[in-house]
Amino acid sequence: MATKVQMSLEEYDALPEKEGVKYELSEGDLITVTASPRLYHNRVRDRLGRILAAFVEEHGLGEVTTETDFKLSEDVVRIPDIAFIRADRLPAINPRQRIEGAPDLAIEVVSPGDDPDDLVLKTQQYLRSGARAVWVVYPEARLAYLYKPGERPEVRETHQTLDDPEILPEFSLPLVRVLAPEPA
Repeated sequence: MATKVQMSLEEYDALPEKEGVKYELSEGDLITVTASPRLYHNRVRDRLGRILAAFVEEHGLGEVTTETDFKLSEDVVRIPDIAFIRADRLPAINPRQRIEGAPDLAIEVVSPGDDPDDLVLKTQQYLRSGARAVWVVYPEARLAYLYKPGERPEVRETHQTLDDPEILPEFSLPLVRVLAPEPA
């Protein structure tokens, strides 16, 4: 579960780091997430992240990160489970500071305890801040929603693939491969 407290970006930046606690700032609301994801969530996230990172590296497309802070606006800092940043944007990013702006692709892997309203808001925040796409993967429902600015979300089921030819040319990953409950 998450609790919310109103605060500024400066107050957010002054928060002490605590092991096992992750903070996000959503339109001034501090969201403290204390529940750790389950093994299945982590398998899905890690599998998708590894496959995407290998593809991006092999094709020199940019960088894939996991759980990295993105400052989307003065009162919004989000931490996508997985993010892709195009190679042409990397020289302008200081790796020792929070990334300004949205990733090109933000990926959220949904846990049973995630707040559905916050997922909708988070997706809107990524897209408003310049993300070219957001993938929201629902492991338990065995499907994914693919969002693009100004378009209706596409629903992908287990027998379909995760892809986006505009952002990740030639990348195509069967969703069933990501959602397998056993180690890959």
